[in-house]
Order: sequence, then C-alpha cells, then structure tokens
Amino acid sequence: MLRAAVAALMLGAVPAGAVECRLALLLALDISSSVDAAEDALQRGGTAAALRDPAVVDAFLAVEAPVALAAFEWSGRYNQELLLDWTLVRGPQDLARAATVLERSSRSYNEFPTAMGEAMRFAGEMMARAPRCLAQTIDIAGDGENNEGHRPRRIYREGAFDRITVNGLVVANAADFQTEAGLTQFYAEEVLHGPGAFMVVADGFEDYARAIRDKLEREVRVTVIGALQ
Repeated sequence: MLRAAVAALMLGAVPAGAVECRLALLLALDISSSVDAAEDALQRGGTAAALRDPAVVDAFLAVEAPVALAAFEWSGRYNQELLLDWTLVRGPQDLARAATVLERSSRSYNEFPTAMGEAMRFAGEMMARAPRCLAQTIDIAGDGENNEGHRPRRIYREGAFDRITVNGLVVANAADFQTEAGLTQFYAEEVLHGPGAFMVVADGFEDYARAIRDKLEREVRVTVIGALQ
C-alpha cells in the first residue's frame, strides 16, 4: 500500500493536498545522566555530520516527494525538549540548516534518568502535528534501558503508534552498568515497533557518527527503493 502511494505521488496521481511528504522522520537524542558532556557532543556532532554526508543527502533528495525532519532530546519523565521543529527537506540547503541547528544546540538537562517510555509519548505527540506524510518513523538513540516511568511497550498500547515505525540506535559499551547484549535485547523487546523496524548498534559514542549516517540513509532510502520495485 505504501509503495503504491509513494509511486502515485511521484507520478502526480495523488491530489496535491492529500500528502505533503513521503516520510516524517523524528530523531530522538539521549541526554540522560549516563551521557557525559563529551559523549553528548559526539552525538550532536555526529548527527550533524550525517545530515551533511553526500550519501545521506542523496537519499533524502532521491525523489521529488520530500522528507519532513524534526529532532528532540530526552532524559527523565518530564525532560523532553524540542531541538528542530518539523522541516520539509526539499533541497540540500534544508539539510544544511538542520545540521547547523543540531550542531549548535546545547543540552537542556544532564542529571535525569532514562525515561524512554515518556520520550515515546512525547514523540507520539510530535507525530500528531507532523506534516501529512505517507509514513512516519521515530529514530531513538540510547545508551541504557528504561529506568523511570512506563516502558515503551506500555506507551505503544495507547494506540497512537498504529501507523508509526520506531527504529533504534543502540549506543553500546558506553554506560558501565549496561552490557551490549542486555541493551540490544531491551531494544528488540521494548523499543522496536512496526513493520520493518530495525536497530543499528554504535560501539560507544565515538562510533555514533557512522551509526547514525548508516541508519539515516537506510531509513530515508527504503521508502524510495520500495516505491520503484
């Protein structure tokens, strides 16, 4: 169904007012207390670098139908802050501006735990006011398991996530108390949501730029390739 809709949009068969974009992509950055200042800088800088990467830019702009992009940071139960509001990516200049916004941003909190379920609730509210797109994807990064508030699966059962895919960027070997096996299992059981959902594992925050680059390219390009098959 999604493939047919994207193809129709690309061929002009869908009325102009029906959809505004092929994908709404929401990035969620982890600023819980286990992420120190240097790691936070690697996360923001790595995300900005990925948005400037030629392969990622090509994936965003592969077809005329744009991607809507937004980003927020999250930690404790009441600690989510918008970093980049919804932006339709119609050209490289839009990605360049988004990269600059994220690169120049500074974290709002550094002392709160990991309330991933509440981050998902915030993300669902963000998606509710996103541009009208054919698909919706949340890309959530984290270096630890949920340790405050409801777990993600509980939030998904509220029903607002029926059309939303949730992918994960697992930052392994970053928090001393968290094993890679335990964290990837948590993401597999609690975080990934929707058809085709996947995770990418970064080997610490030093590997974040590579991981988010690969992940963004896959998330953005998959809809385009599917539409052309």
